[in-house]
Amino acid sequence: MAWIKTLALGLGILTVFSLTCAAREGGGEGPDLTRLIRDLKPSVVAVGTYYFNDTPKTSYLGTGFVIGEGDRIITNSHVVAPLVKADKLARMRIFHRDLPVKGIRVTIAAQDEFHDLAVLEQNSVKLSSLSLEHDLNGVQEGVEVAFTGYPIGLVLGLNPTTHRGIISNIAPLVKPSPSSRIMDGTLIRHLDRPYDVYQIDAVAYPGNSGSPVYRTSDGRVIGVINQVFVRGLKENVLSHPSGITYAIPIQYALELNKGIK
Repeated sequence: MAWIKTLALGLGILTVFSLTCAAREGGGEGPDLTRLIRDLKPSVVAVGTYYFNDTPKTSYLGTGFVIGEGDRIITNSHVVAPLVKADKLARMRIFHRDLPVKGIRVTIAAQDEFHDLAVLEQNSVKLSSLSLEHDLNGVQEGVEVAFTGYPIGLVLGLNPTTHRGIISNIAPLVKPSPSSRIMDGTLIRHLDRPYDVYQIDAVAYPGNSGSPVYRTSDGRVIGVINQVFVRGLKENVLSHPSGITYAIPIQYALELNKGIK
């Protein structure tokens, strides 16, 4: 019966080898990250401006990502705020290497300054959209995630960059301040209506604001990178910011988008 044991051992080795190859090729529990990034990148856009009389003609403000039927884009409210303040919304564009060099015109469909989110809208082309997670109960500390965006703007061209990490902490946006000196109206409003944000152990940069945060297991978006706004509230007591990356849960973007008529 020795030949049966030898055959069984051989089949066992072959099975392990086959499973290993499948995992390397993305045939395991979730999509291969290489393939996932390739599929997601067409839906991640740069948000900026174009004006023929500006020098340079094109400027960069942040990152956005396409949702729904391909006509709406999620980004941070603070990304578009300078244009609102300067009354230059007519110059606002989104850019991608598959779009015209001048970008395509977008308008603000909805804005939520409290959660620092904005929904942009365009009707020029049908863009590919990302899948959003509607049930965030499964998002826990330790979940592997990645985010894709334009951390250094248009300096190196329209080439979005991806960073990977885990959800290292889920904690309130702000906690009661130990000193009344640094309390202001914004801080007080968020103390009255607290909500959790995601902390990610991967480095993001100002240009990443508005980048989609997605699970590496299935590519579903669970949050929106937000460095400037969140850090200003969470780390207001620090003289030297920690460099930690934060993200707003996607549920608030879903609610904002749902309210658009």
